[in-house]
Amino acid sequence: MFGRLFGRGEERPAGPYALAVPRRKNGMYTLRALGDSRVLALVEAADAGEWEAVKEALAPFDLGRDHHVLGELAGLDGVEEWIVRAVEEDKEHRATALLISGARHVRWGWEARTAARAVHVTQDQWRVFHERLRIAEEHLFEAAELRPEWLTPWRHLLTSGRGMSLGRAVNETRLDAALRRDPLDLSSHLEWVSQLQPRWGGEQGQALAFAREAFAGAPDGHPLGCAVAMAHIEDWVESDDSDCLDTPAVRAELAEAARRSVLHPAYERRPGWQHDFNMFAMALSLASEDTARRHVFHELDGAYTEWPWTYFGNGEKQFARHQRRA
Repeated sequence: MFGRLFGRGEERPAGPYALAVPRRKNGMYTLRALGDSRVLALVEAADAGEWEAVKEALAPFDLGRDHHVLGELAGLDGVEEWIVRAVEEDKEHRATALLISGARHVRWGWEARTAARAVHVTQDQWRVFHERLRIAEEHLFEAAELRPEWLTPWRHLLTSGRGMSLGRAVNETRLDAALRRDPLDLSSHLEWVSQLQPRWGGEQGQALAFAREAFAGAPDGHPLGCAVAMAHIEDWVESDDSDCLDTPAVRAELAEAARRSVLHPAYERRPGWQHDFNMFAMALSLASEDTARRHVFHELDGAYTEWPWTYFGNGEKQFARHQRRA
């Protein structure tokens, strides 16, 4: 199957908005602006704090459903300095400004908390973390009220709810709200895979069972297979055995999930598709699976995304090492 799909080695069309691939280092490069010139224009406008230019650059995208595009804005340092002013002053586009502000404050809050285990987070870090998440919650709820068809506010409310320890019942309500708007939304499923981990109060095996059930109901070519890949990665994070994924059963499951999702002809490559492939690249590498891993890295052609490789202390080196092995 893989050979028929990718064995000829043709160059894939880059598309009219594809950014030029920068010079590779160690055979890889860090994906910038989802590899899309329209997203780059949006990021540059936001980096300059130019709200009018941001609104213009948002025209091709549906920010209420496009998690990757919203994520580019949420991860940009300095957005928090000007977006609140847009919330207050631009009544016509208040919902969009609220959404961006809410998503940014969630990310900004986690930056203050850091990725450290809870016992290693200082009291001052906790205080800043919760202050920022409270602003995020206020803005996301208002955005959701103004635009009830939007999915992305509920997805980010899942993350803020986890950070504020609001409890399983509250977060299940938020998950239901997200999945009512799109029952197969990958980002919401990925967030719930995280929330089901033992370190967040879940039980061993819950996340993988959830991911398997969700993917079983998805059509061929749907990226929801990434939830299975991430559930296995999360199991690896939780385990004391670094080789826990290196089993025939895990290799077979991951290869089949890749075949049915990102490596299937029906898979649609939207801006940021490389994030999906990086999840499979890491999971397949941890499982020492050869065939599907080789094709995943071939399609990536060196495009590295920080997530989920940040689970390693040296993500870039790990990506480059596994790419060479593939």
